[in-house]
Amino acid sequence: MRWLMQWRVWAAAVLFGLALYAGAAGVDIPPLKTRVTDSTGTLSAQNIARLEQKLAAFEQEKGVQVAVLMVPTVQPESIEEYAVRVFERWKLGRKRVDDGVLLIVAKDDRKLRIEVGYGLEGVLNDATAKRIISDDIVPHFKHGDFAAGVDAGVSRILRVAGGEPLPPPVQQGQGHSAPLPFDPMLLFATFIFANPLARMLRPLTGRVPAAALIGLAVGVGIGLVFASLLAGLAAGVIIFVISLLEGSSGGSWGGGGGDSWSSSNSGGFGGGGGFSGGGGSSGGGGASGSW
Repeated sequence: MRWLMQWRVWAAAVLFGLALYAGAAGVDIPPLKTRVTDSTGTLSAQNIARLEQKLAAFEQEKGVQVAVLMVPTVQPESIEEYAVRVFERWKLGRKRVDDGVLLIVAKDDRKLRIEVGYGLEGVLNDATAKRIISDDIVPHFKHGDFAAGVDAGVSRILRVAGGEPLPPPVQQGQGHSAPLPFDPMLLFATFIFANPLARMLRPLTGRVPAAALIGLAVGVGIGLVFASLLAGLAAGVIIFVISLLEGSSGGSWGGGGGDSWSSSNSGGFGGGGGFSGGGGSSGGGGASGSW
């Protein structure tokens, strides 16, 4: 009877993990090829060309990478979840400077967000991002003039980001650990829980803290389910190591909708002639709005 109860708990945990995985996959992320990506066909070629020229000139002068993404919808995710996932995949901003900004518009959802990299949070803080949305972008969107709204928002972002020196670069902590022996059930738990949780937590907390939190949570859960301290410890360490390795490689095991983009540490226009991120990270800062 006790084992039947344990397996019911385990089955519920597996279903929960699968739900997290499905939610983490979400809407496909377009590959990063240019500074302005419009999947809705709203912006004209002239609008995009002007924005590209403006953003490229600013990056050349200041080093700050700003990108614009327009998509029809981000559902079933929230605009915040999708923006963090895009930022994580695109890696806007210079590595260890994290001076990237993403302006994302979900047209059919009538939602938008400014996602800010770690290095710009002191200048482009949450309150300022909120004012840019409410004062510069939303009034144009309410009148159906998306090109003017995006242009006004980008112009204000560039003025704010270029007005003050960047904060000191954020140094990412490094850590590693060796996995312990595990049985097939613990291996299954690793693949069920680590991928979606790592992808959601890592952009918000950093690579090492996210891996530690995931390892602790799963280790406690496994220990309680199987009434075994050793099983919980082994699962926690394995989750920590795999989450850490997954975060350091910049890849994922199954999410992201088959996106083929890979980051570049140099940023700007690379050897293939296309735009790429510089390896930056988002701290989860910024603001969201609607119209």
